[in-house]
Amino acid sequence: MPLGAVGTYLVGLGVRERIAVATAAALGVASVDGGYAVIAVLGGTGLQGVLSEVSDWLKWIAVSVLVVIAIRTLLLTVRRYRGHRDAVDRPRDLTPVRAYGSLAALTAVNPATLITFAAVAVGRSSTGVTSTPPAVALFAIGAFAASAVWQLLLTGGGNLLGRIFTGRRGQLGISACSALIMLGLSVGLLLN
Repeated sequence: MPLGAVGTYLVGLGVRERIAVATAAALGVASVDGGYAVIAVLGGTGLQGVLSEVSDWLKWIAVSVLVVIAIRTLLLTVRRYRGHRDAVDRPRDLTPVRAYGSLAALTAVNPATLITFAAVAVGRSSTGVTSTPPAVALFAIGAFAASAVWQLLLTGGGNLLGRIFTGRRGQLGISACSALIMLGLSVGLLLN
């Protein structure tokens, strides 16, 4: 699976936040993926026209959100580094509920997610696959489960990196790299 902006953010989140927050964020992404799977199966080829009309707006929204998250990540990382706070003493400003909502919203406006599920919808409708309620449910459950496993691997990997690099400089480096990669991916999204 490709590691895009959302995946990169999840790795960085796993490094700097407690596992409950990172897990909630991963499940926010997976929930949107499961929801889009249902929409893709039920919407069929009609989605292609709608998505082509709003794709430019969604791209700009996604880029804006990515830039804000990347800058916020950099600022918080530098502030924590300069404040000499250990991981145990840092403020718990990001709750699992906020992490879930934030990542669900970011995934919902991510053009790559929309395009992927629109392609699935077009592919399914062109093969003549019927969309019975059990088939839709199984497809959505499969999409959610696959996404959840991948997102949880990313946050778990980030958490492991955070434990290995428990020093302030190591966490600063990982979080800064995560933010810079997100900025680079947002520029790449604009250029495509």
